[in-house]
Amino acid sequence: MKIVTTVQEIRDVVKQWRKEGYSIGFVPTMGYLHEGHESLMQAAKANHDKVVVSIFVNPMQFGKNEDLATYPRDMAHDSKVCEAMGVDIIFNPNASEMYEEHFYTYVDMDYLTEGLCGKSRPVMFRGVCTVVSKLFNIVQPDKAYFGQKDAQQLSVITKMVKDLNFNLEVVGCPIVREDDGLAKSSRNSYLNQEERQAALVLHRSLKIAKEMLDSGEKNTAFIKEKMVEEINKEPLARIDYVEIVDWETIKSIEAIHKSALIALAVFIGKTRLIDNIIHLI
Repeated sequence: MKIVTTVQEIRDVVKQWRKEGYSIGFVPTMGYLHEGHESLMQAAKANHDKVVVSIFVNPMQFGKNEDLATYPRDMAHDSKVCEAMGVDIIFNPNASEMYEEHFYTYVDMDYLTEGLCGKSRPVMFRGVCTVVSKLFNIVQPDKAYFGQKDAQQLSVITKMVKDLNFNLEVVGCPIVREDDGLAKSSRNSYLNQEERQAALVLHRSLKIAKEMLDSGEKNTAFIKEKMVEEINKEPLARIDYVEIVDWETIKSIEAIHKSALIALAVFIGKTRLIDNIIHLI
């Protein structure tokens, strides 16, 4: 496995791979890798000759007073994980490599980004779309792999690829959870023992929603009411949002008659966690 830090280095490698006829799978990450990331690498490895993982904490998607400075980083650990998963190259640029001085160009999206995390974190998706576009242009993969835990991001990137005619396929992979149901997340490392236990309320509320859906309930206001009741039982929890939206449009719906995304963001102490389920019809 090789670690490269410049755009030119990764482009030179990819150019040689293309000459040799290799297919390329790509897993973009912000590092501090866990089993969720490993599942993406595993999927890429199973379907491609070569696998590239990018590790880049993207400053553009962090707003004021968000956790850019404290976002967990551990390149030594991440390198071991990637090597164990059979990754061929880690692309680990610094901010100045990705955003040179006098950087003025951005990729943005409206509509799909107006609610959920886009409403709570208004700068995030401009940063995501810009950096992912750059990474796609640099790596030029056949397929790129993203986790369903960031469901709105998955929807936004899939639409961006279609709208801008990127020559690649976006592949969504299932959420990986701890044994007790907590979704794997780099931000879980912020939680102390008491907060870690409190964080289980996210999964419990989603289970309530799933049970209601499975029993035939379609009224989204009623489902959200029961989810909010469950979350409010936890003293350390503070709701950012609990929403049920159309899976295609990411817009709120009053009743579930087609595929829907049940998504929530909850602060546990100072840590903002997200989770979701997708109800397919």
